[in-house]
Amino acid sequence: MEQQGSFSYTYSAKENQEVLAIRKKYLPREETKLEELKRLDRTVQNSGVMEALIVGMVGCLIFGVGTCFGLGVFGKVTWPALVFGFVGAVGMILAYPVNRKCYNKVKNQHLPRILELTAELTGDV
Repeated sequence: MEQQGSFSYTYSAKENQEVLAIRKKYLPREETKLEELKRLDRTVQNSGVMEALIVGMVGCLIFGVGTCFGLGVFGKVTWPALVFGFVGAVGMILAYPVNRKCYNKVKNQHLPRILELTAELTGDV
């Protein structure tokens, strides 16, 4: 019995997925509306944190210098302890308002685009 020209093909879904995954890595990436909305939301939520941390830490360090003066580490002088302590406490207290101010500034910057995207995604145009 003689075989005529036969064609053999084996399909592997796993290999096809791997090839498509590699191809996807090299295609130009476009951001979807939902991804853009999530990115903008993260930007707004994380705004002001670094500024507030810097103000709070500097205030804490200054307060610590005042404490060192008060305990006599840098000498037994009272007035620098009061000055450094007061300035440091004010710095720590100002950390929260700095956070809120930066947050509100970034929120107002991105507000129109966020509202536009939410209206498009929910169909409330």
